[in-house]
Amino acid sequence: MVAIGRNEGERLKRCLSSARQAGAIVYVDSGSNDGSVAWARSQGIEVVELDMREGFTAARARNAGFRRLRELCPQLQLVQFVDGDCELAAGWLAAGIGFLQREAHAAAVFGRRRERHPERSIYNRICDAEWDTPLGEARACGGDVMMRSQALEAVGGYRDDFIAGEEPELCVRLRAAGWTIWRIEAEMTRHDAAMTRFGQWWRRNVRSGYAFALGRAAHGAPPERMWVWESRRAWLWGIWLPLACAAGVIAFGAPGLALLVIYPLQLARRIPRQHGALRERIGLAALELLGRFAEGTGQLRFAADHLFRGRSQIIEYK
Repeated sequence: MVAIGRNEGERLKRCLSSARQAGAIVYVDSGSNDGSVAWARSQGIEVVELDMREGFTAARARNAGFRRLRELCPQLQLVQFVDGDCELAAGWLAAGIGFLQREAHAAAVFGRRRERHPERSIYNRICDAEWDTPLGEARACGGDVMMRSQALEAVGGYRDDFIAGEEPELCVRLRAAGWTIWRIEAEMTRHDAAMTRFGQWWRRNVRSGYAFALGRAAHGAPPERMWVWESRRAWLWGIWLPLACAAGVIAFGAPGLALLVIYPLQLARRIPRQHGALRERIGLAALELLGRFAEGTGQLRFAADHLFRGRSQIIEYK
């Protein structure tokens, strides 16, 4: 198993303790100052500390962990990746191994990732719903996934320069190489987003917008057209429409504000499509719409980095 983390504290302890049944564990730390490295080593766990002079990314951490795991276990066939804020469900490793042994063309398998405390905030509940993806063959996986070493090596691993969305990008290359990705009906991990403030949720959506732009730049051409629609949606609702409203006010004065009516109309359209009581549906629909502005911010941040060749920095919400 390869676990990655940065200042996860008690979450990391739960994560690594849940993986004792793994044949070997490597923890990759990205500059923690909370004692995570010392604690992991005290438990006899192999630790890789990323060089702080280079930019941290989850992709880079996973690659470094996998390389070290290969050194420790040259005959390694399967690797479980897990984020340091997650813990493995009992029985998951056996379920994942069994599936990959049966499905020779499967490069990766993942199960149900659940949010640890969905009752604590609407933001946590959004995460929990996001993890509940359809069963069967999938186009992409998330950070918690069991992979076939052969497939991962064949496509060159994760892209170190992807600060977000590195898992779906990897899956594009895996599928192009003839491999498949699967979601099975088994409990896999419990995730602790610890997201209780609007600012955290906003930054997470900015990161999503940046990921959409990265994916579009890398694989936006046919036939994949990765995240082309998501990027266009962010530009439409989060950038172009606000600019059109501003232009309308400049050109026509107060009547130009009439363009803003499109937002409450979109809100009214989306409320019935949410789940839960009416109040919950309104909140979810409102956050969905506000999220387009955050995604637009992420798109602009990517555009600025690309235009001025700036060094991409990870976008953290914790």
